[in-house]
Amino acid sequence: MRIGTKSVLFGVHQFAVHPWFVAWAWWKLYGFPWDPRLWVAFFLHDIGYLGKPNMDGPEGETHPECAARLMSRLFGQTWGDFTLLHSRFYAKKLGRTFSRLCVADKLAIALTPAWLYLRQASATGELAEYMRGTAARTPAGQRTPAQWFGDVQRYCEAWAWEHRDGRDDLWTGTKRDLAHSGTDNAAGQTPAARKDG
Repeated sequence: MRIGTKSVLFGVHQFAVHPWFVAWAWWKLYGFPWDPRLWVAFFLHDIGYLGKPNMDGPEGETHPECAARLMSRLFGQTWGDFTLLHSRFYAKKLGRTFSRLCVADKLAIALTPAWLYLRQASATGELAEYMRGTAARTPAGQRTPAQWFGDVQRYCEAWAWEHRDGRDDLWTGTKRDLAHSGTDNAAGQTPAARKDG
């Protein structure tokens, strides 16, 4: 079973758990999500990970496309774009602005308890991939998974609150930028992680 499928079935993008954290994050950022279309987006936005051989690689990066197509068919192009642009990196790659779903999705990481996230990520192999993604910026053996995830949560929470109003994302480069510079924002600050579910 591929890592993307494992993530959706029992990992950090688990189809019956992760959407509730996204909904909670939305409530904190924007108020209660009364629109039923939001709930459909919360539950569908990561289904594109099914069958993907990686999470942050070239294949995993395209995961928003599947749910975006479904949301477009169900509710129109505006909702398709809302779902497509829930990934900071994918939005940046397309030269477009991230959606509010992206902001809620990032805050959801900060709201997920470490005991749950780390258990899910360890069970699927996601943890190794996510931590490997920051290896060039983090000397081997200097952080435990719990320390790493604490850094991820602080970064995601700060990013979400800073960008909840849709302001330009100067923190996030493209994945190509990251490969060359080892930073995740225009100011050159080293991030906790580049996790972008």
